[in-house]
This record gives sequence, structure tokens and C-alpha cells, in this order.
Amino acid sequence: MPKPLKLDEIDHKILEILIENTRIPFTDIAKRLNISAGTIHVRVKKMEQIGLIKGSSLILDYNKLGYTFIAYVGLYVNNSSQIKFIIERIKQIPNVTVAHITTGKFNVFCKIRAKSTTHAKNIIFRLDEIEGVYRSESMISLEESINDKKRLMHSIFQDINPPAL
Repeated sequence: MPKPLKLDEIDHKILEILIENTRIPFTDIAKRLNISAGTIHVRVKKMEQIGLIKGSSLILDYNKLGYTFIAYVGLYVNNSSQIKFIIERIKQIPNVTVAHITTGKFNVFCKIRAKSTTHAKNIIFRLDEIEGVYRSESMISLEESINDKKRLMHSIFQDINPPAL
């Protein structure tokens, strides 16, 4: 069992701010939390060294770029020994933004972004044509209702730092 992380409320607040905006300067975080920028730097470095923070990301609004159609595609694979090969072929389709190797109904579950239903159909056909894929099932996303990176973090902090009674 992995050793539990030693994080406190300041780490929690730093993470909350960074989740909201990964590009915020440490000096701005320090001002918001009323502590030194050096402290922020040391704590963030510590969280990077233990692997809790891995890089940072930029979030694009694909809708503004014309990619308003989201679908999820489950792939059925002939043989699980082909999954590595299939994942390599999926990586060659840029419209597949997420792919998971899964248990249960599908062997691989993908998220695709497209400009239209016709565009999505062509992407799905490309997935179907991958050697080793014998069938797929698609679901259209009507709306992304929840995309919250903070709720789980807050719940985890409650678990590792329960309030004192």
C-alpha cells in the first residue's frame, strides 16, 4: 500500500488555485493566501517531486474552433493481445482525444471531437477499419453537464485531513 501523502490546508488551497489557472504566478498565489512566494514555490516543487503535480495544461475551447460534436465510441476487439497495436493506430487519428483500455462491454473506449455528424461518422469509420476491431458502438454527447476538477480533490482532502472534533 502506498505511503499516504502529507498535505495540509495550504497545499489544498494552492492546488485549488492551480486547478483554476495553472498559469497564475506564484506571487499572485502568495498574495491570495497571505504567505511568501518562496513558500508557494517550495510547496509546489515538493508536490511535483512526489508526482502529485505532473506538468500543467492548457484548455482549448474546441467549440470556438468549430468542433462542437462530441461522441463516445466503444470498440470491440477480436483478441486482447491486439490492444497495444490498436491503441497505436488510434493515436494516428487526431480527433480521438481520449482512449481508455477497459473491462466490461468494450475493450477500448474513446472520446472523439468532430465538426459535424458527417465528420464524426468518418472518424468512427476510421476506428472501425483498424485491424483487430470487429465492431463499435457510438454514443452522442448532448451536453457536458459536469467537468469539475475540484470536487474530487476536495473530497480527497477531507479523507486525508478530516476536520478535528
